[in-house]
Amino acid sequence: MMITKNSTTRRQFLSIAGAAVAIGAGSSRLCRLASAFPATERAIPPVAVFSKLYQELKLDFEQSAIVTAAAGLDGIDCAVRPKGEILPERAVDDMPRYSEALGKHGVRMLLMTTGIQGIDSSHAHDIVVTGKKLGIRFYRLAYWSHGQAVPASKLMDQIKSSLTDLAAMNRELGVCGLYQNHSASPDRTDAPVGGNLDELYDIVKDFDPKQIGVAFDLGHAIITHGDEWQKHFEKLKDHIRVVYIKDVKRPASFVPFGEGEFSGSGFFELLQKMNYNAPLSLHVEYDWASKGQKTQAALVETLKHSRRVLGDWWQHAAIH
Repeated sequence: MMITKNSTTRRQFLSIAGAAVAIGAGSSRLCRLASAFPATERAIPPVAVFSKLYQELKLDFEQSAIVTAAAGLDGIDCAVRPKGEILPERAVDDMPRYSEALGKHGVRMLLMTTGIQGIDSSHAHDIVVTGKKLGIRFYRLAYWSHGQAVPASKLMDQIKSSLTDLAAMNRELGVCGLYQNHSASPDRTDAPVGGNLDELYDIVKDFDPKQIGVAFDLGHAIITHGDEWQKHFEKLKDHIRVVYIKDVKRPASFVPFGEGEFSGSGFFELLQKMNYNAPLSLHVEYDWASKGQKTQAALVETLKHSRRVLGDWWQHAAIH
């Protein structure tokens, strides 16, 4: 992986730090190693790629693990849902197999994205319990959408009721369900509930964020709220448990990392001020390779680039 001056992966930092300890505190080599990490820098949290991306190439578990490690990532945000990498009915068997394949290459299953809307969702309990056994603390919920034959107020009551039952299950298991903000597509009338961050706050405000939290997606927040996104971020801050990273250019285009609005957003400074240390979920939502060029090698290069830019954003924020 190409590393810039201020872009060091968590695994590389831990490896160097471990070597330094082994050498001994009095060694000049230790001093040189320590000087490579100025006090102004803060180690980036673990970075997990949203593995929906791997489905484009129909990668098996071993291939996915190889790509994740080769790209310098810490792990994956695993799609465990209908039409996902792992189907809900296969979760108990396939999640440990996937986790084992990842582990052989030094990476992990860090997060889950599910189709769960309530305790009665297909295999919900099995999925969450299996994830917990594998060390996963956070799982994303499925979306609710407007445009149904249900009045808005009644739909909100239904959502809160479902989340109340999930919160009880999560409290018992020691995990957290995440509600993501998602912008509405211009050509659709069934906008996701909670895409408007005022609406999302109304949904989560009365829940303990240890059980029901927010997966904050800055890209979708910018599309929905423009320059007002930070005001909403501050209001939601105590509920935010995980953040999703995908660079965006208005009015509504996801672009390669570094070509959109993230670099000048001040977002990473805000995360560091709140001592954010949960995994960062990296999403590739653009056409990442020319037609006919979507290969495993091209995917690794795309992810390397994205991880490198993300590391630069994080370290730039740490010294400002």
